[in-house]
Amino acid sequence: MDSGGLVAKEGRSSNAEPLSVTEISSALKRTVEERFAYVRVRGELSGVKLAASGHLYLALKDEGARLDGVMWRGTVQRLAFRPEDGIEVIATGKLTTYPGRSNYQIVIERMEIAGEGALLALLAKNKARFEAEGLFAPERKRRIPFLPGVIGVVTSPTGAVIRDILHRLADRMPSRVIVWPVLVQGQGAAEQVAAAVRGFGALGPDSTVPRPDVIIVARGGGSIEDLWCFNEEVVVRAIAESPIPVISAVGHETDTTLADFAADLRAPTPTAAAELAVPVRADLAGSLAELALRARKAVARPLQLGRERLEARAQRLPQPTALLALPAQQLDEAGEKLRRGLGDRIVLARHKLAESAGKLSAPLLLSRRDRAAERLAALRLYPALVERGIAAARDRLAGTVRVMASLNPDNVLKRGYARVTGASGRTLTTAEAARGEVALGLHFADGVVSVAPVSDSAPPPRPAPKPAQARANPDQPKLL
Repeated sequence: MDSGGLVAKEGRSSNAEPLSVTEISSALKRTVEERFAYVRVRGELSGVKLAASGHLYLALKDEGARLDGVMWRGTVQRLAFRPEDGIEVIATGKLTTYPGRSNYQIVIERMEIAGEGALLALLAKNKARFEAEGLFAPERKRRIPFLPGVIGVVTSPTGAVIRDILHRLADRMPSRVIVWPVLVQGQGAAEQVAAAVRGFGALGPDSTVPRPDVIIVARGGGSIEDLWCFNEEVVVRAIAESPIPVISAVGHETDTTLADFAADLRAPTPTAAAELAVPVRADLAGSLAELALRARKAVARPLQLGRERLEARAQRLPQPTALLALPAQQLDEAGEKLRRGLGDRIVLARHKLAESAGKLSAPLLLSRRDRAAERLAALRLYPALVERGIAAARDRLAGTVRVMASLNPDNVLKRGYARVTGASGRTLTTAEAARGEVALGLHFADGVVSVAPVSDSAPPPRPAPKPAQARANPDQPKLL
């Protein structure tokens, strides 16, 4: 066999025409696409990457092989779950080649989780991730309002769920209900539920639609696949971040979704959610009536106890007649003693008056007068006694006069001083008092001189001219 030369030559012995790389790649592409135009591949997702264009790139693998895959943006938007590494799926599509890298890949047109076991594994994985973030923490749970004025319901408007909720609310406590219609199953349901929860939370006090006091997210029962939209991350985060308390009522009592863990309160059924949202009006009215009765009893109880205590103490008190019996007896005895005592005093006084009347005779009275006159005549007034009192009084008077003379301000005028008085004759002791007078009097030892006060702004008086020097007397001696 010829191993070939340096330059390729066209020979008649070979009928194989050389193909270009593009031609062979195109041929392979047609062959693969025609042969594998529709395939279903089961494998585990790996290297999941969502491009900025919206296309999803991934790989399907098992124990012995790996198959690249791509899902275009329009198909990605219809996915019912979020693809993540490690999820076992069944991908439906067609095989094709990528000439740029000489490899083949599957163009996925539909992707589903491979069985309920894989779905439960994904559910457990997401639950663990959300728990690690604290979205299910008990301390994040809020109390449901006792009597909400407005209740928001996120559910399908055509199902039996909304009718059950409205009927139960009408039986228990008629309330205002605002329904946000959403899909509760299938493509786009998770996004609609999340948008409804966030929409209720975004309502403000000025909005035309009143903001609910509590939100009920409700759906009827179904399989795990039917309820899967309530396990989606977008729904879980919307419920956990809602500023309004949320009651989750998804499925029947045995159904559990991640929305139940994120909600502030889980109800086993939608009907139970309505029961948890509002109290029973009749029970509330009964409770109010009982509280009102207890309040009235609490107000009346002190009065009743006081009345009972007063009656008990009044019974222990003695009767008024018994209280007054002893004083009345003592009063009677004292009155009898007074009557007898007054009679005895009258008799005694009558005897004393009779005895005194015998002593009151005219000769006796005249004799007593004469003796008193004799005693008066015998009394003598000695002059020394009178003169001694007069001398003592004279000494006291002389001392007083000397003190007055020493305190008289006019006595010091003889020594060259003067006393200033005002127009009223009052003695002035300060310059300020003198300035306020219209006329001043200067009192000297030999008389009074009237002057006018001078203000501070007046010019000073001119000095008196010096007396002329007297001519020397020749008879007087000169000083040397």
